Amino acid sequence: MTSQTPAADREHGSPPLAELVRAAAAELGFVRTGFARAEPFDDARAALSGWLERGYEGGLAYLRSGDDRADPRALLPSARTIIAVALPYGGRPVALRRGRDESPLTARIAGYAVGADYHRVLKDKLYALSRACASIVGHPIESRVCVDTAPLLEREAARRAGIGFTGKSTMTIAPGVGTYLLLGELLVNVDIEQSEPVRPACGRCTACLDACPTGAFVGPYLLDARRCISYVTIENKGPIPRELRSAIGTRVFGCDECQDVCPFNASSGERPAAPELAAAKARSDVGLVELLGLGAAAYRRLVKQSAMRRIGRDQLKRNAAVALGNTLDPRAVAPLVGALASDSSPLVRAHAAWALGRLGGPEARSALERAKEVERDDAVRDEAVLALADLEKTNDGR
Repeated sequence: MTSQTPAADREHGSPPLAELVRAAAAELGFVRTGFARAEPFDDARAALSGWLERGYEGGLAYLRSGDDRADPRALLPSARTIIAVALPYGGRPVALRRGRDESPLTARIAGYAVGADYHRVLKDKLYALSRACASIVGHPIESRVCVDTAPLLEREAARRAGIGFTGKSTMTIAPGVGTYLLLGELLVNVDIEQSEPVRPACGRCTACLDACPTGAFVGPYLLDARRCISYVTIENKGPIPRELRSAIGTRVFGCDECQDVCPFNASSGERPAAPELAAAKARSDVGLVELLGLGAAAYRRLVKQSAMRRIGRDQLKRNAAVALGNTLDPRAVAPLVGALASDSSPLVRAHAAWALGRLGGPEARSALERAKEVERDDAVRDEAVLALADLEKTNDGR
């Protein structure tokens, strides 16, 4: 079958192919659509290699797989064009969150995860866009749908396709829209007029770098994932490094801090999420105590058809324990004492011990003393000992 339909070959006087595809994408809810040649990203490949050599990926072993993430044709050999799209998921810049009544015992969840699972939403829309493209060119096409689970450097694809520029936070910034965007790509064996890249415009601003709670940015455009709260709370399956725990605050799934402070988000106002991604109350207003005591059935209900399925129940409870310790709220002591005494997961018990050391008080000290004596798991017992030492330093254990 014929796979190429250059704009110059279209019927005289008809709209350019890029314009027709962009209009079809807009009908599907995409706020940005751009086009780039399906050719290797040589510069990005070199940058990724250097990043991996420094070990900044942490436990993201899949980034060291044999997949060539910098070559779209590794996914679709016949690919001619990358159609890059962006779907908004909302977001609240710091300026818009001031004065918000938020309980200290409420969990903070990254904005992209409070609604429906964006993987399913994006894939459905991209498949629909593929069908629309075939209808526009008038014959079947070969295509490949890519969301962030596909081995493709999606932010580089977005940059080349003119969706936006890469900010110092490594996020894609689309002027007029901001960063609260979900990216997707459709590889097609059709020639479409290429988009112009967007000129970088961060200037001297370092708001995102300065705001990172854990200091995860080594410098502009360079992130050490091992210190990023998104990595620590989601990708990290084991203990959270002790030196990072207090900086996590009440975040239990991801972090939006570098986006919340970005001037491009403030200037864009509070943009609504795509309807399919509207926040679910069950996830946008969940309590930390509830998460710490989460049973299997309640966990399944909470993460159902959500990006939060990425982490297991014990990880979520681990994160909740740390968050409760960071509230410094006396109401957190009793549930943490219960978790330390009876939770089936050593991972949860260990972080409950740390949190009790953070909160202090007679009840916390008593629970830690008991754990030091009766706990059979070495890691949990060690955490209890360290927590007691912390209490001694602050004279808060009396």
